[in-house]
Amino acid sequence: MFMVNKMEKTIEEQIIEIIDTLRPFIMGDGGNIEYIKYEDHNVYIRMTGTCANCDMLDFTLKEGIEMALKEEIPEINEVIAI
Repeated sequence: MFMVNKMEKTIEEQIIEIIDTLRPFIMGDGGNIEYIKYEDHNVYIRMTGTCANCDMLDFTLKEGIEMALKEEIPEINEVIAI
């Protein structure tokens, strides 16, 4: 089996990989994250479990998830929870 170069992966594949690395931290707080789509340079996700109604959702979304994704994928404008 061979490793796929980051440049050979689609943006969507990269997003999913990053979300998968963040998922254990979110699950540790009783929540989960579901990737919905990447469209017009925006990532759409759904937060579930305790994260869905958490007072810290905006902070987690912007300072955690969005920051991690934009650091690796500069093409992303925003992460939007639906």
